[in-house]
Amino acid sequence: MMKKKPSATENSSSSSSTAREEETEWEMRPGGMLVQKRTAKTEAVTRNLRLRIAYGALRYEIHVGSMATFGEVKKILSGETGLQVDEQRLVYRGKERENGEYLDVCGVKDRSKVVLIQDPSSIERRFIQMRINAKIQTAHRAINNVAVQLDQLADQVSAIEKSISNGVKVPEVQITTLIEMLMRQAIKLESISAEGDASAQKNLQGKRVQKCVEKLDQLKVTNASIKPVVVTTKWETFDHPPSSTTWELFD
Repeated sequence: MMKKKPSATENSSSSSSTAREEETEWEMRPGGMLVQKRTAKTEAVTRNLRLRIAYGALRYEIHVGSMATFGEVKKILSGETGLQVDEQRLVYRGKERENGEYLDVCGVKDRSKVVLIQDPSSIERRFIQMRINAKIQTAHRAINNVAVQLDQLADQVSAIEKSISNGVKVPEVQITTLIEMLMRQAIKLESISAEGDASAQKNLQGKRVQKCVEKLDQLKVTNASIKPVVVTTKWETFDHPPSSTTWELFD
């Protein structure tokens, strides 16, 4: 069997193609995007482009370098539209473009039109996140309301402690009522559904309730050992004045 010997032209073309593939380099952009590395010759013809962005009924016009990627365009649009990069889909000439694709390679010219579409899945994710945020805010408000009530009840506990430490007996019903009010706040805390930071705040307020109740239990025992002070009044008696008065006459 005879084999055809490759011509010098074919060998040259193959070697040139292999060399170009081996020389192809990639670079990592600041945003973590892997793109093909540009040569100095290509960078010499960089120019600014004005892109017309259509986002539903809204229209934007942005300025970007011709060597920019569609991912960099998304970063600019993020500040204009409020959409995150991963929530955006850019369509040019009827085709969705990837983040690593260059504008000039895709044929983008000055005043070219690019269509921006919000990723449908991101709409659902944003809605779910909004519900989570609303739940967290509700939990924080409820916990703060309990905290305000606990501040007032803690002041009453301090007042009772001060009276008992001074030897003044406090009516037992006052201590019992205060314990019941604290337990109501504990029930409110248990009914609050909280996660993350709100859960930590909830636990903190729960420990405050427990500490106040334990203090009142101790004060209740001490208060029972205090003897009530009996106040007696001693009356002083005076002698009756003389029954008759003698008057002396002068001339």
